[in-house]
Amino acid sequence: MAPCDGSQRDPSPTCVAIVVMGVSGTGKSTLGSVIAEALNMPYVEGDELHPKSNVEKMAAGHPLNDADREPWLELIRTTAEHMVVEQRVGQNSGLGSGAASGVVLSCSALKKYYRDILRGIKKPASKGQTLPSHLEPANPDVLRTYFVFIDGSREVLRDRMEKRPGHFMKASMLDSQLKTLESPVGEEGVVVLSLEDTTEVQLRMALEGLRELGVAVDR
Repeated sequence: MAPCDGSQRDPSPTCVAIVVMGVSGTGKSTLGSVIAEALNMPYVEGDELHPKSNVEKMAAGHPLNDADREPWLELIRTTAEHMVVEQRVGQNSGLGSGAASGVVLSCSALKKYYRDILRGIKKPASKGQTLPSHLEPANPDVLRTYFVFIDGSREVLRDRMEKRPGHFMKASMLDSQLKTLESPVGEEGVVVLSLEDTTEVQLRMALEGLRELGVAVDR
């Protein structure tokens, strides 16, 4: 698959995937949707791509393992790539002139290993893990991936989760998620936000951070 834009001399893509990440209860969906609106990009709720078996497992109070998450993460990456390819086809045909070149997604992305799958790269990951052969990824130059990490305290997170009626992720699973979380702070292409800021402040800080990373956010 060719890069989203550019040439062999300049393979830097103009298509981006912006993943709003964090444990459950951080407000990933809310922030992801407003970032997508601000950038005129489509928004994908990662939780909606979970297979039925994953949803049932979480609803029963059982945390997912790597085997549960790998195909889900692969589907998120594949979905994002297909969406930007469709955008480019539409632009080239004149049917989608002015369409955004990218996609905003929400996904917990708790481990660096998971984030590597979302980045579309294959290399040794944290704790000696490598991407399994069936996840042989596309060239990361097709779609450059950035992360917006919403960070917050356990106390605030638990309070927010307990107030969300009907969500399949139980508040009792928060400790499991926090234990699994490998902070992305210090990784390339990551913007860190505070959970306790308002959505408006988070949006402003996210756009400023993405701009500093070289993402074209002035649309």
